Amino acid sequence: MEKEESSVIMTSLWNGERGTVKPKASFDAEQDALALKDAIEGIGTKEKVLIDILTGRSNTQRQLICTAYQEATGRTLEKDLKGDTSGDFEDLLVALITPPADYDCHEVMRAIKGAGTEDSTLIEIFASRSNQQIKAIRDVFFKETEKQLSDELQSEVSGDFSKALLLLAKGSRDEETTVNAEKAREDAKTLYNAGEKKWGTDESKFIDILCKGSIPQLRQTLVEYKNVSGKTLQQSIEGEMSGELEELLVAVVKCVKSIPAYFAERLRKSMKGGGTDESILNRVMVSRSEIDLLDIRAEFKKLYEHSLHSAIESDVSGEYGECMKAICGGDD
Repeated sequence: MEKEESSVIMTSLWNGERGTVKPKASFDAEQDALALKDAIEGIGTKEKVLIDILTGRSNTQRQLICTAYQEATGRTLEKDLKGDTSGDFEDLLVALITPPADYDCHEVMRAIKGAGTEDSTLIEIFASRSNQQIKAIRDVFFKETEKQLSDELQSEVSGDFSKALLLLAKGSRDEETTVNAEKAREDAKTLYNAGEKKWGTDESKFIDILCKGSIPQLRQTLVEYKNVSGKTLQQSIEGEMSGELEELLVAVVKCVKSIPAYFAERLRKSMKGGGTDESILNRVMVSRSEIDLLDIRAEFKKLYEHSLHSAIESDVSGEYGECMKAICGGDD
């Protein structure tokens, strides 16, 4: 039971009131496991059954289905899904049955594997996750690799970007909820003096304040910065910096202002232009499905004047598209 309990505790870090995917009320793991078994073992896979069950249960419930499936068949559900589906649809179903901390951890591992690092994935994850979520990712990383995540990141990234990313990856952002208005004014002046006001930028001040401060405190600092400088902090960062450090600090500022708006932008990016970036689409849709996908949908509609559902519909098709729309929930 211990494993199940710990996975429930871990999963609760990825739950919010504003998800599109909710736990099923009259839930029966054994029944679902047998329905999945029939759908996979029959002639031709019944994709609709896979979609209905895996998008109609919470992640905690899906973990119980995985256990029941293995007890019923002697095989893991992951292995059977991989053997029976393919491509983006397979990736999405496997993401749905993976515990959230493990899924985030695997995305981080994928981003640092091989030649070159996928910095934008690291930026998205570490700029948007809470301290507790980051600690859970680090625990999974250690469990699976017997290495410290910070050591691995350090060997992959360098310079000021490395300093900022490693600070975030510690998961030790201040969690004070009370705002100190005087400190917000001082920090805003410090940032102004380190950037707009001087020749050359003192990146360390930006890194220190933005990667350590509490979210409510930083929100106030953004307001004060606009008063001091006449510009938004995002505009100043974009004007003063470049490359991965700029991308990371802008992501932090966007997440301080509104995590749902940040993810709405990420989803738009995944579907804009010539092709779809399925890895961003999968990660955002799955990882936010039980937290704040309703708010992300609302921000998406506000920013782009069409619904997330319609964007998905015009961008992806087949079983993959059907599964995405099921996670998305309704049309706005």
